[in-house]
Amino acid sequence: MAGHSKFANIKHRKGKNDAARGRIFTRLGRELAMAVKLGGPDPVANSRLRDAIANAKSENMPNDTIERSIKKAAGDISAVNYEAATYEGYGPGGVAVIVEVLTDNRNRAASGVRHAFTKGGGSLGAQGCVSFLFDEIGQILVERGALSAQWGEDELMMLTADAGAQDFLSSEEGFEIVTAPGDFSAVREALQDAGIPVVHAEIIKKPQTWVSLTEPEHLKQMNKMLNLLDDDDDVQSIYHNYNEQSEEEPQ
Repeated sequence: MAGHSKFANIKHRKGKNDAARGRIFTRLGRELAMAVKLGGPDPVANSRLRDAIANAKSENMPNDTIERSIKKAAGDISAVNYEAATYEGYGPGGVAVIVEVLTDNRNRAASGVRHAFTKGGGSLGAQGCVSFLFDEIGQILVERGALSAQWGEDELMMLTADAGAQDFLSSEEGFEIVTAPGDFSAVREALQDAGIPVVHAEIIKKPQTWVSLTEPEHLKQMNKMLNLLDDDDDVQSIYHNYNEQSEEEPQ
């Protein structure tokens, strides 16, 4: 949870130690398995699997590891019993938090999430208590320096717009392409077909507003909650409206 831009945050996550990278690969493997279970092992016919593979590659998961995960899930599909669940609540200072899990033991997952909220000075709420504060979008990041000479900013914007993108945001480091969830796969695949490397591509929940924490105890508690959730193998995604950049505008 460091850095002052989406690109810095991605690089920080990819630079984590082996134990942390192992947890990321575990989560990616579960998503691959679920995609196979829901739509089969052929990525040509399974858009969710195509997206899961692309996400795994963007996180530098080795190709042979991806292939093994798919083959394992396809060969023992009845054993893939992961269940998705979403938990919502508030952290210290009124920060809204959404936690998505993919687990083979729902009781364990619920206990782990509750423990993180409690230790972090927060509280779990009812389903829907904070989700209205977030918009679900597709987010694709392309680094400026990764573009070949044939792709300028205008050409990239036109390509993604033609594929269905809703918005195109430019910064010094690169470009953020925003899509509706239903258009995410088409836009990502348009970039892939054009040979444009994507540093990150994911459907996320984006906060509508941000909360800044100034009390030292709140800051300590919030970081504790996020670290506990990040260390939990059942947790797939964590969304919150905590402005980690303090008084700076969120990037």
